[in-house]
Amino acid sequence: MQRAFWLTGLASLALTACSGSVEPVAVNDDSPEVATSDNAAAEMTAENTADANPAGTLEWALAGDWRGTNGERDGARHPAETLAFFGIEPTDTVIEIWPGGGWYAEILAPWLNANGGTYVAAHFAADSQSSYRQRSRAAFDTRFSGSDLFGDVVIRSWGPDNPGLGEPASADAVLTFRNVHNWMRGGFTERAFDDFYDVLRPGGVLGVVEHRLPDTREQDPLAESGYVQEAYVIAIAREAGFELVDSSEINANPADPADHPNGVWTLPPSQSGWDAEGFDSSPYAAIGESDRMTLLFRKPETDAVPADDAED
Repeated sequence: MQRAFWLTGLASLALTACSGSVEPVAVNDDSPEVATSDNAAAEMTAENTADANPAGTLEWALAGDWRGTNGERDGARHPAETLAFFGIEPTDTVIEIWPGGGWYAEILAPWLNANGGTYVAAHFAADSQSSYRQRSRAAFDTRFSGSDLFGDVVIRSWGPDNPGLGEPASADAVLTFRNVHNWMRGGFTERAFDDFYDVLRPGGVLGVVEHRLPDTREQDPLAESGYVQEAYVIAIAREAGFELVDSSEINANPADPADHPNGVWTLPPSQSGWDAEGFDSSPYAAIGESDRMTLLFRKPETDAVPADDAED
């Protein structure tokens, strides 16, 4: 059963309302399910990228031809700034949670591989009961396995029926991009953050990007709109043992009122509902992608000593 939190200026969120075994319908909601280019082509074009950006740098990974059209969204997702804010080093062991079609994996995997780091994808189970999740996992496996460019990508199954992310204290960083609302809908948000805490080494970091609900609005415990209050994420991370290091407006969009007929998916890139008869998509296209919080947490170097165990 999930714990309840009092959010700043709002009534408490009864997380027990989220509990249950139903998995979220939405996933990392803008990553393509099928890769945009094959591994052979990616490896051949890696040499071209090195002409303008030294091979192995983050700039080289961002400019990689293997990203296909995904780079067109860099202006909305700010990957260079976001990874810098999270303090990711290219020698780190980095776990990305539910990477979808691999939008960030196409940046992280080659960058880490070129510098002795390790990219770990905590993806859906290959034998998931969801046909969508099966296809998503299979496409990811095909895209990121057996490639000299991406290196030895580690792919693990993680979700409500697959707890744990690896050996305790084995990762330098855990990153998640717009997934918290899915875990709220599925009723395992608390366990997710506990898993993140367990797999991180002392001093390791957790980076969270999520669609942001204004703190003046009531939080739906199931986050059906896809929007989540920043205070909620901070509260549940702290409950798991994390320290909040900093927040950033890197991925903010002040034009987004977070109030759309089909939730966050009304906005680009999902654009759900735009094909409905009589639907005027122009106001939503003008808004652009959602307003997003960007939060950096750290696992303490040493666990706090319970008061009853402290020396006099």
